[in-house]
Amino acid sequence: MTVARAVFIHSAEMESYRYPAEHPFNTIRAKKVRETVGSMGVLSGPDRSEMAPKPVEGAVLKKFHSARYLNTLKKAAEGQWGGEALSMGIGTGDCPVFADMYDYSAMAAGGSVIGAEMLLSGRADVAFNPSGGLHHAGPERASGFCYMNDMALACIVLAEAGKKVLYLDVDVHHGDGVAYAFYERNDVMTISLHQDPRMLFPGTGFANEIGSGEGRGYCVNVPLPIGTYDEAYMKVFEAVVLPLMTAFGPDVFVLQLGADGLAGDPLAQLCLTNNTYGDVIGHVLSFDRPVLAAGGGGYDIENTVRAWAFAWSLFAGAEEAGGLKDKSVAVSKHQQDAVEPVTEVVIKTVKANIFGLHGLQ
Repeated sequence: MTVARAVFIHSAEMESYRYPAEHPFNTIRAKKVRETVGSMGVLSGPDRSEMAPKPVEGAVLKKFHSARYLNTLKKAAEGQWGGEALSMGIGTGDCPVFADMYDYSAMAAGGSVIGAEMLLSGRADVAFNPSGGLHHAGPERASGFCYMNDMALACIVLAEAGKKVLYLDVDVHHGDGVAYAFYERNDVMTISLHQDPRMLFPGTGFANEIGSGEGRGYCVNVPLPIGTYDEAYMKVFEAVVLPLMTAFGPDVFVLQLGADGLAGDPLAQLCLTNNTYGDVIGHVLSFDRPVLAAGGGGYDIENTVRAWAFAWSLFAGAEEAGGLKDKSVAVSKHQQDAVEPVTEVVIKTVKANIFGLHGLQ
């Protein structure tokens, strides 16, 4: 895809928000990505621009979240919370109460919604919101560091405009909030590649979770074994994800780029380099469709910043992108022997569960 207009969604205001200091989710990542790509000169040029996010409007928020939940979340941010908030996941270790939680979430969600609107209006071909990707939140539940689900909201906005949406989630954790939002729909196909849910939060995303009713076959889960490395990941991707993307024929992609699948992430156990992220982005761009991309997980700050700066460079068609690529990592025979038989089963299982529903073999 020759990118005519790539938009980086960020602002200085986003940099003022913070989760509690002891929390793994660090909002400084987006700032550091912006600094990196800015210093490289890949934010400037006739085909690249920046857009400041603004808080998502209440009417849009209510397309996914309930009014009761939003009201409880806002009151909790103001210091008024109790049993009802806790029953909604607000005030847990993963989703603590803190002053910035509502405003940050509304701004991050607004960035993804603005990106979707720019794609719909034709003002952008690619929009990247590094502060987005908060894919765990449910209609009435905070979960997994996420209070508002910007990915679900963006998909809804695009689908309501009559677009066939392909949601692709490469975060190491199952994109549960988005998958279940569209579990009974066929206008949004959700594909999530993630670490084996038996061994990682949120404990969902098994290969037999394929959607229901009109959505049967449009929810695709690809659980991967601990230790999955670049070659094994891309073998699975090219065997099952690419054919499904082609069969679905999307009008637009929504791409969640959680970087916690990278080797060394403190919260997960995959062994990827950012070359895999680059390969996935290359495949997505080859469809020559508009792309809304967002951040997500990633708890090794340096690795996450490199991966997202690399991603933006690819979206922007920058020749400088090569300098951000990770070095290839040698894979031991022991690791190959542990991973390959499991990924072969994953490929066979996904094909058996999904392919026939789309006329694939």
